[in-house]
Amino acid sequence: MSIKATEVVQKFYQTNISEDESVRGFLHPEVELTWYATTGVKKLNLEGIQKISKELASSFDSLRAEVEKVFAKRENVAIHFTYYVRTIENPDEEMPLAHFVAIWELKDKKLYRGVQISQLGEEIEKSPWA
Repeated sequence: MSIKATEVVQKFYQTNISEDESVRGFLHPEVELTWYATTGVKKLNLEGIQKISKELASSFDSLRAEVEKVFAKRENVAIHFTYYVRTIENPDEEMPLAHFVAIWELKDKKLYRGVQISQLGEEIEKSPWA
């Protein structure tokens, strides 16, 4: 399950968020995400995650996840990545939106329980894993 589990989590963050059905396909119906964001702690269920995905899709011209590291132990997966965006006002310039670390428990090969921590994006000269 390890290789498949990492693929599920990585593909979730790299999917086209404007396609609601694509996002939903990765999520268990009883999904719960605790997100420690710069604006405070958010507890999200399926509808909450879909709402944020829709907001991101309407706010940016593009969103791309650059994965730094991902690993698994059975059905538990940890991932470190940065979201890069192109704004609708300036689609020619890509900039970091936020850096993330997330840990997910999978159930039925879908994201089931997760904890995610984010920090507003800034350019990093060298990856901490390099």
